[in-house]
Amino acid sequence: MKQKIMDASIHLFDENGFKSTSIKDIVDYIGVTKGTFYYYFTSKEELLKDIHLDYIEDLINKQEEILVDSSINCTNKLFEIVYMLIKNIRTNRRSARIFIREIRHLSEVNGEEIRDKRNRFRENIQLLLETGIKNGELKAGCRADILTFGILGMTNWGYYWFNPNGEVSAKKLAEIYVDLILNGINKSKYTIG
Repeated sequence: MKQKIMDASIHLFDENGFKSTSIKDIVDYIGVTKGTFYYYFTSKEELLKDIHLDYIEDLINKQEEILVDSSINCTNKLFEIVYMLIKNIRTNRRSARIFIREIRHLSEVNGEEIRDKRNRFRENIQLLLETGIKNGELKAGCRADILTFGILGMTNWGYYWFNPNGEVSAKKLAEIYVDLILNGINKSKYTIG
């Protein structure tokens, strides 16, 4: 029942927003009582925190499986992480949009654990890029911190526009993104000024 409440809430929070969705809306949607809700969650905010935790912990686990794979280099690990994030759109689009959009509704205490895990995911990518720069796979002088934010911006925005059933597959989009990250779009060296 707990998962059923979470699934219904993910649907309603995505459709209507966290603030506009009441506990009554959630229990009415699945046909249970408020008592059932309160058996599993002390508040709507606790429910939102659990949705956030489930989402980010799953991503971190998948990311860390890629990162510990010693059979692939940094460039391929970057591709696998980008591909994992894009593939995730098919199954977790609603959760991702809630994760990106609704964290502002968590109190400082409830949001702290989520922010720590977000930072861990981001720092893992940054460390991967720094390793690639250090070992010569990636261009020296790159700002791994800024590049990390760019990668996350590209992939996170996909939860709003990418259609996994459209003409571009998740794998092809990951290839396009990683090619853009690694090679850019200019045929010749661009100079500022």
